[in-house]
Amino acid sequence: MTIQQELHTILVSGLDALSLDLSDKQQQQLVDYVLLMDKWNKAYNLTSVRDPKQMMVKHILDSLAIVPFLDGDNIIDVGTGPGLPGMPLAIAFPDKSFTLLDSLGKRVRFMTQCVHTLGLTNVTPVQSRVEEHNGDTPYDIVLSRAFASLKDMLHWCQHLVDSEGQFLALKGQFPQDEIDEVSDHFHVSKTENLTVPNLVGERHLVWLKKK
Repeated sequence: MTIQQELHTILVSGLDALSLDLSDKQQQQLVDYVLLMDKWNKAYNLTSVRDPKQMMVKHILDSLAIVPFLDGDNIIDVGTGPGLPGMPLAIAFPDKSFTLLDSLGKRVRFMTQCVHTLGLTNVTPVQSRVEEHNGDTPYDIVLSRAFASLKDMLHWCQHLVDSEGQFLALKGQFPQDEIDEVSDHFHVSKTENLTVPNLVGERHLVWLKKK
């Protein structure tokens, strides 16, 4: 079995466990994204995960676990690294618009290559520090995964949404300590315990809004 076939097998069983229905084209884009990440990772050190099969679980399925909870059409993924969770979510939601923000040029160059190679029309990679970035309009959702504490995320990103916008943070263990530190200007609107197929460890999603 080729690595491409192995990745496809892991993806299909993961999608089944998550009850997600993606087209053959979307599945192929996700496999190709992992193969690109693996290829670039050897030279550019984009992620500490070295094995493409582990990338499929720890990066792709982990990102796709939040698909059922993503409402809003204009989304920014801050501190996205090589495009996580934004790139897999953009593949899953071709009708939503994703801005993928990172301060490191090599990561943005990688994402730009992915957009071109995978034929994605709904992804805009941006190289910037988050506090210096301003969108054309307020974003519906500010998304982060392994980016910063909730307190720092809200402090750096508060200018990106208006009173209707939401912050979504993908965390490991339930971040009670971080929730306790959130300033009075924001409130945690809900939390969700996520189950990621084949992933060892806890995953939680935290929603926050401006008061």
